[in-house]
Amino acid sequence: MNEYKTVFESGESTIIIEKSKFIGYSRHVETEEDALTFINEIKKKNKDATHNVSAYILGEKMNAQKYSDDGEPSGTAGIPILELMKKEELTNSAIVVTRYFGGIKLGAGGLVRAYSKSAKSTLENSLISQKKIFIPIEILFDYSFLGKIQNDISTRNILTSKPDFEDVVKYTIYVDKEEIDSSINHINDLTSGNVIIDIKDEVLLDFVNDNYILL
Repeated sequence: MNEYKTVFESGESTIIIEKSKFIGYSRHVETEEDALTFINEIKKKNKDATHNVSAYILGEKMNAQKYSDDGEPSGTAGIPILELMKKEELTNSAIVVTRYFGGIKLGAGGLVRAYSKSAKSTLENSLISQKKIFIPIEILFDYSFLGKIQNDISTRNILTSKPDFEDVVKYTIYVDKEEIDSSINHINDLTSGNVIIDIKDEVLLDFVNDNYILL
């Protein structure tokens, strides 16, 4: 499992360059099928457009990268979008830029700049997440320790799921790999060892706008 950046919430932008309209769209995708579905959706939505240029990257190591110039001169449209995504280190993401030709030719350099600008504007209007690895630790303890545990979670700003209140209290806290031992020792100290601890498999969590998102 690797940490990576991806589109968390789709974005859209519209810019006008030399009377041509460029409309950009972004989306999070997990598979090639997702990416192609998104691209075809935009093509259908803008079926009267001159071009629907696309690029997408898949895999935690960005190992699958594809693009389409959709009729624009080779290397002037899809590649600039793909290169921007690579520069931003985005994966599991797709971008489509629709162009409505305005009657003025932009030339190769102009097209590269236009598609790059549209893609960048689209990403600026998207929510981007940093996927980071955490280890979930499930802890079960008696209600007599609830106040102490809650205060500790709040004081140390620990990422946690909502507690489950049944016969005992159950929390799931999320810690970095290197903090597992120290976190377990700390919990044992707080409860004098009167706690059941279950270490779960590592997970990827979304870090968006300085906040972690627990889905």
